[in-house]
Amino acid sequence: MDEQPLRFDTKIAVLLRDDLAPWQRLNVTSFLVSGLGSQVPEVIGAPYEDADGVAYLPMFRQPVLVFEATKEVLRAAHARVLSRSLPRAVFTADLFATGNDTDNRAAVRAVPTGDLDLVGLAVYGPKGGVDKVVKGARMHP
Repeated sequence: MDEQPLRFDTKIAVLLRDDLAPWQRLNVTSFLVSGLGSQVPEVIGAPYEDADGVAYLPMFRQPVLVFEATKEVLRAAHARVLSRSLPRAVFTADLFATGNDTDNRAAVRAVPTGDLDLVGLAVYGPKGGVDKVVKGARMHP
């Protein structure tokens, strides 16, 4: 009997500012989702193994939806994710100028919440809540 695909009542979304260069979009996305995987263990599936028995690391158990939006929509999404207390990760423009994890954290810590120059946001939670957070954004092309 074939296994039916899982349907998730949760969603993982990444919201990127629409003025980022292609390399920045990829870099920001990878950093953001690493934050979710490290703090929300239920998003991680089982390890992989190929037919020869070579093991591979586990990955997210569900798709990651990537959106893009203006700076204003991203700022509003940030306010909504905070008001809903959903697990989230942020990436600010300042992080493009740092070169290590310690400096990354210091760059975010130096700026009040309302003044963060956000270029990316990742969020995980119930579908409806995540949909409300990314309202106004469009799927990344």
